[in-house]
Amino acid sequence: MADETELKVGGFTFKGVYLAAALPLLGSLSGGIYYGYDVVNRFWGVEESVNEVLSATSRIQALEQTIGENNVAGLNTQLSQISTQMVSILEQQKTLLDLRSKVERAELITNGIDDKLKQLKADLDSTWDAIDELGKPL
Repeated sequence: MADETELKVGGFTFKGVYLAAALPLLGSLSGGIYYGYDVVNRFWGVEESVNEVLSATSRIQALEQTIGENNVAGLNTQLSQISTQMVSILEQQKTLLDLRSKVERAELITNGIDDKLKQLKADLDSTWDAIDELGKPL
C-alpha cells in the first residue's frame, strides 16, 4: 500500500517510496548548504578581522620606526641635559642681573663726576690765571 502512494506535481509523478528516501536526503543536503553558507560567512568575517589586524600591524610598525628615528628612548637623557643647562642659564642670568645693578650704581656715581671735573678744571684754570696776573707788574 505504501508502494502505491503517488504524488503528482506539475506533470511529474513521484512514488511514495522515493519521496520517503529523498526527504531525509534533501533535509541533510539543505542543512549542509545552510551550515556551509554560515561557515563561509564566518570565514569572511574572520578574514576582515585579519585585514584589520594586518593594517594595525603596519601602523604599529610605522609608529615604531618614527619613534626610533626621533630617538624617543634618548629623550630622557636629553631632557636631563636641558634641565642642567637651564639651571646653569638661570645662575648666569642671576649673576648678570647683579652685574647690571652694579653698573647702574656706578653709572649714577660717575654721571655727576664729569660735571664736577669740568667745574674743578675751570676753577683751576681761573686760579692759574689769577696767579699769572699777580706775577705781572702793572
